[in-house]
Amino acid sequence: MVLVLERIKNNGGAAAMEKLSSIKSQMIYEITDNSQGFYVCPVEPQSRSKMNIPSLTGNTKGDDALEKTFLDKALELNMLSLKGHRFVGRIRASLYNAVTIEDVQKLAAFMKNFLEMHQL
Repeated sequence: MVLVLERIKNNGGAAAMEKLSSIKSQMIYEITDNSQGFYVCPVEPQSRSKMNIPSLTGNTKGDDALEKTFLDKALELNMLSLKGHRFVGRIRASLYNAVTIEDVQKLAAFMKNFLEMHQL
């Protein structure tokens, strides 16, 4: 616990971590919101989390085969734990404090590429 608190302090404190969380989540929400329905966040904008971003892939109901392809391709790129909760399923990007801007940029680039390759 002490190491986590030291890391937060060394990185500008709670305010800096809050700003970083906003930047990271905005990167993913922008892709989701501008995907013309390919990625769908089932959470209203005013209730969205900065840490856990769920999404459906393919359409508003989700496409199981396309989501499996998404997860398989992500795994090939060493992007782990994108599968949603076992009772809800779908895709979930968890942007906890240990996830770097570079990690999120990699995910964002993958999502854009996947969209371009699979959008009808």
